Amino acid sequence: MDHQETAVAQPRSIGNLRMVWDYASRYPTVIAGALISLIVAASATLAIPNGFRLVIDRGFAQSGGDIGRWFEYLLAIVSVLALATASRFYFVSWLGERVVADIRSAVVNNLLRLSPSYFEINRPAEVASRLTADTTLIEQAVGTTASVALRNLVLAIGGILYLFTLAPKLTAMLLVGIPLTLGPILFIGRRLRDMSRKSQDRIADVGVIVDEVLGAMKIVQAFGQEQREGERFSSAVEGAFQTARGRIRTRAILTAILIFMIFGAITFIMWQGALDVQAGKMTGGSIAAFVLTGGFVAGAFGALTEVYGDLVRSSGAAQRLSELLHEQPGIAAPAHPKPLPEPAQGRVAFDKVTFRYPTRTEVHALADFSLDIAPGETVAVVGPSGAGKSTLFQLIQRFYDPEAGTIRVDGVALPEADPAAVRARIAMVPQETVIFAASARDNLRYGRWDASDDQLWAAAESANAAEFLRKLPQGLDTFMGEGGARLSGGQRQRLAIARAILRNAPILLLDEATSALDAESERLVQDALDHLMADRTTIVIAHRLATVRAADRIIVMEDGRIVEEGRHDSLVAAGGLYARLARLQFDG
Repeated sequence: MDHQETAVAQPRSIGNLRMVWDYASRYPTVIAGALISLIVAASATLAIPNGFRLVIDRGFAQSGGDIGRWFEYLLAIVSVLALATASRFYFVSWLGERVVADIRSAVVNNLLRLSPSYFEINRPAEVASRLTADTTLIEQAVGTTASVALRNLVLAIGGILYLFTLAPKLTAMLLVGIPLTLGPILFIGRRLRDMSRKSQDRIADVGVIVDEVLGAMKIVQAFGQEQREGERFSSAVEGAFQTARGRIRTRAILTAILIFMIFGAITFIMWQGALDVQAGKMTGGSIAAFVLTGGFVAGAFGALTEVYGDLVRSSGAAQRLSELLHEQPGIAAPAHPKPLPEPAQGRVAFDKVTFRYPTRTEVHALADFSLDIAPGETVAVVGPSGAGKSTLFQLIQRFYDPEAGTIRVDGVALPEADPAAVRARIAMVPQETVIFAASARDNLRYGRWDASDDQLWAAAESANAAEFLRKLPQGLDTFMGEGGARLSGGQRQRLAIARAILRNAPILLLDEATSALDAESERLVQDALDHLMADRTTIVIAHRLATVRAADRIIVMEDGRIVEEGRHDSLVAAGGLYARLARLQFDG
């Protein structure tokens, strides 16, 4: 079950924001500053009606009174309010940014622990969308919504207490109307939570389509599919809009009901207050203060209903991020990993291994597969597409665990070892080269992060990459662009080979490492690889049989099994699958 399905099955409420609080509570000083500023600002706001009461009752009502004194008092309150509000804004905004930064880092660090099988089921583009869109909602909740909610809560409670001191009877009437607002909140709020979650799903769908289409723009344009992709995107946008419209309509209805009920109740109470002033039971200043404070209280309750919807959306975001944060890796180091022998040997052994990919359980990628590769041996693996060649590389690096059988590196079963220790003994050159959007230096250093410039250039020379790297505008500091967009296919492949050379690992995995090179570059790089492979165990996945004639052993695979084994000449003479593949390539 993927994380989306799990999320839907879990209860949804603002209680999911507990995860956010766990991160925010790491900064108690900032929280204290924000709370103090909030309380001072709310208190100053509530003091303003009392200032007006004093101006009216003691300034205007008393002839010859020092009216300026009361306006100075009111001005002092406003000054305190301004400073406290600015302070509150700084603290809560800082806290929101800090919490989001911490959550993003924690989620990504956990995602980096997960095995590739997780990302077969959960699309990386969708995960990235959650990491951006959902954390934005969290930032809004911490940096704005929670602060507004607390501020209005303080205003509501403090305002009611002050109203009791002014007119207990009118305040009691006001409080009778407040519980009537809870029914719509509970009834409509539940629907609002569901709609908020669906709205987030539709927004994520839009992000996934954008990421997918922009990442394959050359293919889209090459096949003339711009209009269809535009229509698909428009359809997703329209779906997101329709879902959002339903949520907005529900929230608008909730807001209208609450505002009518709250302000209708206040209007009725003010009417009663005016009658009390006429009867001499209240002063003009008191009724003015009551009206102003009542407005603050009504506004506070109205704002609370609005921020509740924002908190619900943020809670849904927190739930999804929490799922990513607490996802456990399918491949993990044992509590007490068995150390690999030193010095490294480079022996690899498959013993009756059976494996099916999680997303293709109906087909065996490997079936009762056994293979023993001696230290320093070069083994080529050939066979038709889908034979299970690439699966060997996936299992050797322990990206997956087999259903049955055992894989050993240097005599240690992979589940008994630390996966990081196993992978440290392996250098990989994939057929589809991965170049990061970083400098050439950082892309090379991926093989060995502490390598010096001299070591980087030596590896580049061995891979025939030094010449074009020196011609780059800033040399090794040149930005490679998204996916190595500034390099040709052959240059990207040579950079990947240099990265593998720099790793200096005892086991080399080469997935047709020279496939993207021209004839001259292929010869130079093959010479470098031949020298490099001399003292290392090398497994080569070969699509072009001309590149594996010199291998110590050729393994021919079909349907996840070894069907032939030997050297090039003997396999051709045997007249089996290898001979048929050879005829297709050499005679075709």
